[in-house]
Amino acid sequence: MLIEGPLIAATDAADRTANALIGPHAVIHAVAAMREHLGEEATCNILKSAQLPELPSGERMIPETDVLRLHRWLALREPTRCFTIAGEAAKRTADYIIANRIPVTASWLLNALPDSISGPMLMSAIRRHAWTFVGAGRFTPNGGWEFAIDRFEASDPVPLPDSLFHWYGKVFEQLFRRLVSPDCSCELDRSTSPMPYGRKYCITRR
Repeated sequence: MLIEGPLIAATDAADRTANALIGPHAVIHAVAAMREHLGEEATCNILKSAQLPELPSGERMIPETDVLRLHRWLALREPTRCFTIAGEAAKRTADYIIANRIPVTASWLLNALPDSISGPMLMSAIRRHAWTFVGAGRFTPNGGWEFAIDRFEASDPVPLPDSLFHWYGKVFEQLFRRLVSPDCSCELDRSTSPMPYGRKYCITRR
């Protein structure tokens, strides 16, 4: 197993949809980036609106709704800067995963192998643990270089902001850049019909 499991084991699919959990660092790193870009007062106001009076400890999974509310309110308050913040938060989240969830030997192996092998290997490992950062969303890889995140079955009460899907993509981008090749980039796939409740992505190499 390339990516180690989280601190709390997954339940079955039905339970994850009703009470979806997500890694706490999705909030921790987002708030850190918000403080750097927006300042303490603006960050506290967004946290208050998102009903997040305190940060998670980082020791256990948290309700996915905490992350969704945070991104919704960030996008409402900062419709432009939310993308920069989401991208920085995603990079830090991926760095945390690499440092704490992927064995050193697996990281070394992925870097040592040709891209044509390490890319699909990494995508396969992510597939097994994708619920830890897509929550109730459905993660579907298409080979080693394309994937989709669909939230149709998540029954989100309101549409999610584009900046959240930007966060998803940038998490993958950083993982592939550090573990496969530094010239990897994760972009939205605009060559196919759009998904009303999700996004399609492709990993490209310059």
